[in-house]
Formats: sequence, structure tokens, C-alpha cells
Amino acid sequence: MQFFDLLKVYVALDPARKIAVSVLPVIFAITAHEAAHGYVARYFGDPTAASAGRITLNPLKHIDPVGTVLVPLLTMLAGGVLFGWAKPVPVNFNRLRDPKKDMLWVAAAGPGANLVMTIFWVILSKFAPFMGEFSLPLMLMSMIGIIINVALMVLNLLPLPPLDGGRIAVSLLPQPYAWQFAKLERFGFLILLVLLFTGILGKILWPIVDFVTQAISLIF
Repeated sequence: MQFFDLLKVYVALDPARKIAVSVLPVIFAITAHEAAHGYVARYFGDPTAASAGRITLNPLKHIDPVGTVLVPLLTMLAGGVLFGWAKPVPVNFNRLRDPKKDMLWVAAAGPGANLVMTIFWVILSKFAPFMGEFSLPLMLMSMIGIIINVALMVLNLLPLPPLDGGRIAVSLLPQPYAWQFAKLERFGFLILLVLLFTGILGKILWPIVDFVTQAISLIF
């Protein structure tokens, strides 16, 4: 079954079945993203996340009841951009060995984890048709896994603090411009919400998500 045929099947599902095939991909996409930030921060000298017990794939350590459960559920059922967040992994950038340089790798770790998860779901989708009565649920779950991980990766690479792309930009910009750009962080979440509810975020996000999804599917 082709990707868009699966999407039609998913759209036709009742809400309970949509939730059943979406819960694991969504939770583990967000969990892997956050754990990766903590792991790379520890590698570059900041043990804050490790001390807080956040370098783990245990979803219970990362779930935010509103951002990880309620908001994704509502946006999914509304048919809009799947949107959500986990409890941010604590990172003290001042404890990194080279804060400005190492910030790039800590920030990139989250989207990198989503890329790895995307590849995992693509591989699973290749085996799913041979799983008998579990074939269709696994194929639908794989499709959601691919979409949510690519969407999280693309969303977080947008150059807007406090998104990972914003922190990557701060790391790459010359010092005077970097700290001026970093001041946007206090308004970043509000800007993101405005973009989401005006539909602008979807117009930016989904063409890129579609392109990346197609490219990864072709490669694998």
C-alpha cells in the first residue's frame, strides 16, 4: 500500500483508532528528541540533564501532560499541524567546554534523533506488510512515525529561538549578532503560536515535510 493510500485509510479511522496508532510514534519521537539533547550536553561537559535523570528513553521522564498529550491530540483530531512539546531537558550552556561552539551540537542532537527515528520507521514499514493481521496497524503506525519525526525535525530546525534552529543560528552567527538574535527567545514561543493559529506555520512546514519524507522514502 502506497504512502498516500495509507494516509487516506488513517484519515477515515475513528478517533479511538487514530489515537491507538499515533500514541507510541508521537511519544517516542518527542522522548528521543529530548534525551538526545541531554546526552550530547553531557558529552560536551554539562551534566545537568544527567543529574536530573533526563538522559533516558523512559517517556514518563519527559512527558508534559499538556504539550505531549493534550495539544498533539487536539491538533491531530482537528486535522491541523501536529504540534506539541515535552518537558525541556535542562541544559546549562555555560557549563559546556566551549559554550558558543558546543551549543550547535547540543541543539542539533534533537533533530538528529528524529532523523534516526524516521529511518527506523521507514525500515519497519518495509517489513510491516509481512506481519499478517498486524500489517495494517504497523503500516499506519510507521506512517505516523515518519510524519511526526520529519515534522519535528523540520519544525525544530526553523531559525527561531528557542527552537533548535534558533540556537544553531546563535552558535553560527558572529558574537555581536548572536547575542542580539538570542534576545528573540523571550518572544519565540508566542511567535510560534501566532504562526500556528494563523496557518502560516503549516504553509511553511508541510511542503518541506513532504519533500523530506519523499526523499527519505526514495533512499530507503
